Amino acid sequence: MPIFAKAWAGGRRLYLISAALLLLLIALSYWGLRGEREAEQPNLMSVNKMLGGAPAQGFARAEAPRRFNFPEDHGAHPGFRNEWWYFTGNLSDPRGRRFGYQLTFFRVSLTPEPVARKSRWGANEVYMAHFALTDVDGKRFRYAERFSRAALGLADAGGAPLAVRLENWSVLETSGRPWSVKLSAADKDMAIELDLRSLKPEVLNGEGGLSRKSGTPGNASYYYTLPRMATSGTIRAGKESYRVTGLSWLDREWSTSALEPDQVGWDWFALQLDDGRDIMFYRLRRSDGSSDLFSSGTLVAVDGTASHLTREEVQLETVSWWTSPATRSRYPAVWRMRIPSQRIDLEITPRLADQELVTGFRYWEGAVAVRGANSTASGSGYLEMTGY
Repeated sequence: MPIFAKAWAGGRRLYLISAALLLLLIALSYWGLRGEREAEQPNLMSVNKMLGGAPAQGFARAEAPRRFNFPEDHGAHPGFRNEWWYFTGNLSDPRGRRFGYQLTFFRVSLTPEPVARKSRWGANEVYMAHFALTDVDGKRFRYAERFSRAALGLADAGGAPLAVRLENWSVLETSGRPWSVKLSAADKDMAIELDLRSLKPEVLNGEGGLSRKSGTPGNASYYYTLPRMATSGTIRAGKESYRVTGLSWLDREWSTSALEPDQVGWDWFALQLDDGRDIMFYRLRRSDGSSDLFSSGTLVAVDGTASHLTREEVQLETVSWWTSPATRSRYPAVWRMRIPSQRIDLEITPRLADQELVTGFRYWEGAVAVRGANSTASGSGYLEMTGY
């Protein structure tokens, strides 16, 4: 579970989405309808300082397990402060040219209940989206950021069928069973038009979908995953377009909460193994570098059944480091992941070293290759690292 509007408040990305609220309001005040931040813009502020203190009053909180209903729960959840739709994937064309992509939408409520606005420009929600493309063989990483208010058709999120839009970037549901969507985004020298179809049912993470991030009541998110979605469509990188196929991953969380003072970042892994299994694991990091007790994940079997992974069951080791030439931030470059109870031993390597996004907040997120040790399964996936 990073950024100008990723949210840590109730999950791995809720770390940044509450901070996004203030930044979005500032941006909307200065730039009106639309603001696109340049890639060279520096980090704006300290995330943990922004997210300290008590959670906002009046918003719903993730305090107990709930009943999930699909496809309805793919839509928005009014009453919660933060929510996102998080798509990532590894794709290739018929000649083997490889790409990774990220398309993520974030919804931030300004008030627990809708408030009447006199102006047509008035809004109770703001939206932010990130779009990134990793051209592995072209050795190029591109990304863009957009944000707007939920007014005048600039941005919105609805359900049944799902439709999430921010200007001309969108997620549109095309089928309820198997659940399928179309992703569309274009910016300068990159674009995607992709059709995704779920190959496994929705997986509830944590305690039946309640993902606790600390012992503080309500400091949690409702969190589910679609770990394996067959994907086909078109990617444009520069002036060239490519027909691609591969696998995508969807992460969904919504919450209202606050960052614990000593939780300074996380490392999130979404891995699709060639033997048909999938692994999600997030390691919450404390200020002393240790793993937080509430780090956890999910192992998804070939048939879609899921098993909870505790912090103690997953062993993570940093094999090497990479320093960003743009920001001088130092990130783990190669990881070793072991899950002894499942006889899993993996080396996780970025497909490109530099997949750092310098948006309102700085973070690393990109496509990774997975190589199995001792005859365990290999595969591919996505990795996200914040707080470095």
